[in-house]
Amino acid sequence: MSAHANRPALEARQLVAVRSLLSEYNPVNAFYATKLRGLGEVASVEDFCRRAPFTTKAELVADQLTSPPFGTNLTFALERYTRFNQTSGTSGTPLRWLDTDESWAWMLDGWTRVLRACCVTTSDRAFFAFSFGPYLGFWTAFEAATRLGCLCIPGGGMSSAARLRTIVDNGVTVLCCTPTYALRLGEVASDDGLDLAQSQVRAIIVAGEPGGGIAATRARLEALWPGARVFDHHGMTEVGPVTYPCSQRTGVLHVMEDAFVAEIINPSTGQAVSTGERGELVLTTLGRTGSPLIRYRTGDLAQVGEAPCVCGSHELALVGGILGRTDDMVLVRGVNVYPAAVEAVVRSFAEVAEYSVEVTIAHALTELRLRIEPTPSCSDAAELSTAVADSLRVAFNLRIPVAAVAPGTLPRFELKAQRWARVTN
Repeated sequence: MSAHANRPALEARQLVAVRSLLSEYNPVNAFYATKLRGLGEVASVEDFCRRAPFTTKAELVADQLTSPPFGTNLTFALERYTRFNQTSGTSGTPLRWLDTDESWAWMLDGWTRVLRACCVTTSDRAFFAFSFGPYLGFWTAFEAATRLGCLCIPGGGMSSAARLRTIVDNGVTVLCCTPTYALRLGEVASDDGLDLAQSQVRAIIVAGEPGGGIAATRARLEALWPGARVFDHHGMTEVGPVTYPCSQRTGVLHVMEDAFVAEIINPSTGQAVSTGERGELVLTTLGRTGSPLIRYRTGDLAQVGEAPCVCGSHELALVGGILGRTDDMVLVRGVNVYPAAVEAVVRSFAEVAEYSVEVTIAHALTELRLRIEPTPSCSDAAELSTAVADSLRVAFNLRIPVAAVAPGTLPRFELKAQRWARVTN
């Protein structure tokens, strides 16, 4: 389906896919046969979104605990499944996920679309800077790039220094990793005296965290990697690749609505939000038939953009990409504080190499404290701490203590960063 198809045509094709999903697959899928009993025929995509029940991660976790190890959200006999992956568990109990060859190919189609939106071609050499493990995004990205015709270089089992040397020595043009790890590679390059201007990297494709959609983080990455452009996108193990970067507006992601029915709802009421409002992204997978998800509450927060987009797409636009998660928000003295908003402030200071946040809960009151690790070029750590605290106060109208720590004190991350720690007194 073309991203430039008009909205009625888009929804007409979605309706065909939804009806196929409900009639052909869910009657033999034990999880949904029970959950969707009585739904009947849907008249439109709007009707589907109004009447079909939500699916939550808690339900999926409970299903796998009750029917171990894979649960009952399986459309076919186990012999049909050829791929095993699981979630990272950073937001709760890990989920195991199985895919058939057909479902896997559907996800590779999505990833191929992401790569093309990031201007990746057969002439590129792509480096995947992570240890693959059981994480779906790594494998699908690698296989989609090979299918596209790129020379693909796996970076598992390497130190950061070895990865950097491989990138430079082999003329890598596309780097795939989390935004946190791209920052880390830049830090290691500086420590080792490696000038990244020597590299041929022209595109850094990031995911796994909101960093790629944060202007300050994106600017820091592009400063560390001269000549490279940062491309953001996102996906989940449960649903596969979901969004691709807008060709005209930096920081805007489009949902691949040929592959998903996408909604953004008020997390409290479950009702759709309007253009310009923020809410929780809800997705229905239209092609992952081996383990489908119907109206899955992703927990990802996004803001609805204008449609059609200036790029010509009628697909849902997410302004600022993924802004955070519904379970990440911290209420501090009446102010909603999201990790991505804190990162936007901290990353505006080039002399902050890394940071961590401590959330303290005492007597039903929540407070934040930040630790920052200055770069070697920082001449006055105390002055930097004061400047960061001042910016946080302006951004949130809160006094948040900031303390500098010695170089090398704070942890570094290859996968999703875990900078926030909760402490209950």
